[in-house]
Parts: sequence; C-alpha cells; structure tokens
Amino acid sequence: MREIKDLVLPGAIFPRLAAGSKRAALQTMAEAIAAGAKLDPRAVFDAVLLRERLAGTGVGEGVAIPHARVAGLTHPVGGFARLETPIDFDALDGRPADLVFMLLAPLDRGADHLKALARVSRALRRQDVRESLRGARGLEDMQAVFESAITSDAA
Repeated sequence: MREIKDLVLPGAIFPRLAAGSKRAALQTMAEAIAAGAKLDPRAVFDAVLLRERLAGTGVGEGVAIPHARVAGLTHPVGGFARLETPIDFDALDGRPADLVFMLLAPLDRGADHLKALARVSRALRRQDVRESLRGARGLEDMQAVFESAITSDAA
C-alpha cells in the first residue's frame, strides 16, 4: 500500500485555494490531478462530480474526501487543498470543509481504492494532522506534514 505522501501529486497541492463553490473546488483539483496523472481532466471531473452527487463526501471536522474510480490509472493518486472559504460537502456534523483530499483510483482495483480511502480518512481524523494542515504557511509546510505526520499513521 502506498503511503499518503506517495498518493499526493506534486502539482496537486493547494495551500490556499479560493473556490466560490464545491463545483469550482472539485474542478480545480480534478484538473491538477489529471495533469499530473496524464488523464482527461473532463473525465476526472465528471467521475468525481457523479460520486459527489450520490452522497456528500464530507467526513466531519471540516474535512472532505471526494473520490472516484477512473480509467487510465494503475494505482491511486490524489491531491489536497486547504480552502480559503469552507464549502459544504454534506458532512454528518454539518460543518463545511476547509481541508479537501481528492482521491482517484483505477477502475479495476476496488480494493486499492478502499485501502487508500481508509488510510486518508484515518490520517485526517487525527486532530494533530488537521491542525498542522490548517497551520501550514505554504506548500513546503504542507509537504512536510504529508511526509511526517500523515505517513506515520500505519494502515
């Protein structure tokens, strides 16, 4: 199983994403991940949006994990954004999300998708990780959080 730091594509980390809507946030993130993974950005956005319409991906505590399975991948990949203005991702606690981890996985590797989703969810449930991501001053600080605090959470 890949570590979270290995899931996050370098060009798909947004320390301060200004998005006026959930759709805009998802589109920006989908385009960045698609570029890094050499995928069709429209297909990625459509897959994530379709999954989001089935059920909100807000997991609570200001965190959302939009995810989808898409063609053209051999392993899970992802991106992360700290939103300047929190957005409603239909979390059970009703809190809008300011920390968004988008996860994409291959169509034919459902177990890999679930393992990666569980690993990301476990890490972002940790208060220290959320606080570190919220307090990060920029890209380098966020990468350091992914290198240390998040990857220390064993699957």
